[in-house]
Amino acid sequence: MTVHFVHLLDDLRRRSLRMASQVEDMLEEAVEAAFQTNQALALRIVARDEEVDAEEVGVETEVIRLLALYQPVGRDLRLLATILKVNSDLERVADCVVNIAERARHLAVQELASQSEDLRALFRLTRQALRSAIQAYASENSDLARQVIHDDAAIDALYGQIVRQMVAVAPRQMPQIGGLLDLLSVAKNLERIADHATNIAEDVVFLATGAIVRHRRPEQ
Repeated sequence: MTVHFVHLLDDLRRRSLRMASQVEDMLEEAVEAAFQTNQALALRIVARDEEVDAEEVGVETEVIRLLALYQPVGRDLRLLATILKVNSDLERVADCVVNIAERARHLAVQELASQSEDLRALFRLTRQALRSAIQAYASENSDLARQVIHDDAAIDALYGQIVRQMVAVAPRQMPQIGGLLDLLSVAKNLERIADHATNIAEDVVFLATGAIVRHRRPEQ
């Protein structure tokens, strides 16, 4: 490939990583908004989603342009395919973060969230999964990516535990049912963010090794 194409590909990769960093920052803000009464922060997260949406379209457009103009093969083709797929997952992570922020605007959520150690643990695990997936993407580290894939089972198990706890306490806390439903939505969106982080990790394995590991059990 030409030197010009290599430079364009490098620029696109950096652009994708900047978007990933922005989405990671949004999740950090959502964590803060869910445990504190911070309406301004929740509204800021919603506004930042528009920036992510615009960038997602821009990255996709550039991927398609490079594919059409240069018709890359081999690793360059894998990289463009990976950027395109990661781009989509990052946009969906941002959507999940917005959902969390919108729930966090309801004052009952902060009180209930502060009482749930499991929700705090789910935040920590999800945040780490996304951070590790982005680090693996930046460094093309297939070992770190495989660890993200493996750890998703623990996040799923913790989410299931939170659901069971809420179902058990709901009949005794009917005056707080609205807050409990909001909290359940927060937990569900965290679990979905972890799923998207796993998708990114799977794409990193493909980029680094050429292996397609979707739909496999972690031990495979």
